[in-house]
Amino acid sequence: MSGAGATVIAERSWAPLAPTSRRTRALGFMRRLLRTSPIGAAAGAVLLGIFLLGAFAEVIAPYDPLAANFAATRREPSAQYLLGTDYLGRDVLSRIIHGARVTLLVAVTSVLLGDSLGFLWGVSSGYLGGKFDMISQRFLDIMLSFPGLILAILLMAGLGPRLETVIIAIAVSRVPLSTRVIRAVVLSIKELSYVEAARCIGATSPGVMLRHIAPQCLAPVLVIFSANLGTAIFAESALAFLGIGVPEPMPTWGRMLGGVLSEAFRPPWWLIVFPGMAITLTIMAANLFGDALRDVLDPRLKHRLT
Repeated sequence: MSGAGATVIAERSWAPLAPTSRRTRALGFMRRLLRTSPIGAAAGAVLLGIFLLGAFAEVIAPYDPLAANFAATRREPSAQYLLGTDYLGRDVLSRIIHGARVTLLVAVTSVLLGDSLGFLWGVSSGYLGGKFDMISQRFLDIMLSFPGLILAILLMAGLGPRLETVIIAIAVSRVPLSTRVIRAVVLSIKELSYVEAARCIGATSPGVMLRHIAPQCLAPVLVIFSANLGTAIFAESALAFLGIGVPEPMPTWGRMLGGVLSEAFRPPWWLIVFPGMAITLTIMAANLFGDALRDVLDPRLKHRLT
């Protein structure tokens, strides 16, 4: 057979395999996740449902979350208002659904920003070492000396209460942990033989970090992202509860709690229980899914899970 004909046959036989291979890997990952931690898989489904709830809030929410109805203030949960109403007659269920969008938007964006910066910083610090690593670690020590929430409050006080400011404040507080974890991974990877071989054949430091070091850190980054997601949700809720988070009129779970407590010393139970349950359920789902993801991506467990 001629070379051209063999090439055409090879291309035709290879073309359908790429989607099948990706589908097989995805199914294998889901199978390992279900086998390793059914609770973690259920938590991932809950987390996905909350994301979809926030994404389609306009379609799902029964009422306008900002529309006040003074004829229906402080109504208990009923068939008309499933989770009751607040002091302005706004539907609590609609505000929780729309609050999911704001809370998850801030949490996901801030974690992506903070973990991406921590990833780049950790890879550079761990691989380059020397004075750059020493100065970087001392700067991280200074950042870690502030509790994450206190650091976010300081940044919010300096930058002002805006949506972008909340994202930046939470992202900065996530950087030190991500950097430390990725640096530890890089310190163990850069001594492996294939990295030494790449340096021996003349590969530059940026090339080694990009092609050989960074891909090996993707699994830890995914675990860090899922772990930081719950922390970011708590931080956003705490900032909103204190009144320095996302400004009005955007509804957030933390502001729903803070606004209720500022109105009365003993507020109606449904104004406390339902927003608190939303925060608790989302953080718990993120943490459980992160633990399951860590177990699935752990190379020491793969031979027992496949």
